[in-house]
Amino acid sequence: MNRRAFVRNASLLTSSVFFAQHSLAGAPPSFPVVRPVAAKRRFRSRAVETAITEFQKKVKDPELGWLFNNCFPSTLDTTVTHSTRQGRPDTYVITGDIDAMWLRDSSAQVWPYLHFVDQDQELRQLIAGVINRQTQCIIKDPYANAFYGEATKVGEWKSDRTKMQAGVHERKWEIDSLCYPIRLAYHYWKKTNDTKPFDAQWQQAIRATLQTFREQQRKESLGPYKFQRETANATDTQPMSGYGYPVRPVGLICSSFRPSDDATLYSFLVPSNFFAVVSLRQASEMMTTLAQDTKTAQELTALAEEVDAALRKYAVVNHPQHGQLYAYEVDGFGSQVLMDDANVPSLLSLPYLGAVPATDPIYQNTRKFLLSEANPFFFAGKAAAGIGGPHVGQDMIWPIAITMRGLTSTNEAEIRACVQSLKTTHAGTGYMHEAFHKDDPAKFTRSWFAWANTIFGEFLWKVYQEKPQLLA
Repeated sequence: MNRRAFVRNASLLTSSVFFAQHSLAGAPPSFPVVRPVAAKRRFRSRAVETAITEFQKKVKDPELGWLFNNCFPSTLDTTVTHSTRQGRPDTYVITGDIDAMWLRDSSAQVWPYLHFVDQDQELRQLIAGVINRQTQCIIKDPYANAFYGEATKVGEWKSDRTKMQAGVHERKWEIDSLCYPIRLAYHYWKKTNDTKPFDAQWQQAIRATLQTFREQQRKESLGPYKFQRETANATDTQPMSGYGYPVRPVGLICSSFRPSDDATLYSFLVPSNFFAVVSLRQASEMMTTLAQDTKTAQELTALAEEVDAALRKYAVVNHPQHGQLYAYEVDGFGSQVLMDDANVPSLLSLPYLGAVPATDPIYQNTRKFLLSEANPFFFAGKAAAGIGGPHVGQDMIWPIAITMRGLTSTNEAEIRACVQSLKTTHAGTGYMHEAFHKDDPAKFTRSWFAWANTIFGEFLWKVYQEKPQLLA
């Protein structure tokens, strides 16, 4: 099922139910054993286990040590299937409670482990396997956002009005679905100097990415992609015969859906276009150095420059209280949506993705707007304050957004507050969730959501490495 169906059908879990199902005899009553036992873990990284041991030894807060032990290895423990196929590493990564591999989620789930690949050859091969699998997915369908492990599997969304095919779980066009694999590939290459994943097939996937981005600038036509679904949820489909509301072709790239898998209102999704600029430049460098394909590299760079210029011209708006800030979505005609969504890429996450400096004045104005009641999806309650989004609904805060606030902050008090907020809102489960109610963390969605777990572990490790006093 998709995320919305899961939220609808699974109801809101409570910590008492979770403890009844997962506590083990002999565990300390305040910190029950919730991590899978070693024999049931999908993959074991010596380097990650060493990091956990170090964190728990050096960080004196036992609850943070417990949370790090549960959350940081969650992707490896529960979501990966790693093997060798035709002499190449191959890794299939599910999101958690949904048996499908999102290009976005799978990249983000293994991203924090790049830090450790020099210490763990098997972990390095696992990430190379993710890159290889993503390459095959993009070649199969660059417009799809999620895929099955089996190429012949036909899923529940087979009746969507788009060009569905076997092996595709969902075909919601999202710019970030093609950006995340580039981000992972680029930093893997920089970290390891391993060029094996970047063969002719990978280069084919990059050219398909370039073509798809160009098609979705919609300069000469609406392009080959459209999407409609029979549903009562407006955010699960697109109007206007599946193309969405009209945009003026100004150089930006259309995204039919957001990183939440919710439909865009105006197709020029600003944070995803910022992400595309970064990814296009990274892909250009790789195509120059690894493929000696200067023609494609120049085309990638030219598109990056075009999108960047269009962002500066069309994505910046004047707010009566906050001054110049970045809109969330625009249409090129002058209309804009002022908000942020919890999922990454978001406006809040732009420095994390390398899209703008944290000191950028417009970003700082935007940040103040996003973390205020002026943002219609910023919720503040008895339990916490943070950004949510339409995907789960009113008053539901996403831990990913609190984590991203901490990851992009330079203020020690704010970073400490983010750590403490996440520490006090896991509802006793020892894991992060998709979202929780602003007044009651026990009302949460998705007890098994590996991206939220792993990025929280990334945040804790970053704070431990850079400002360990904030974990005291």
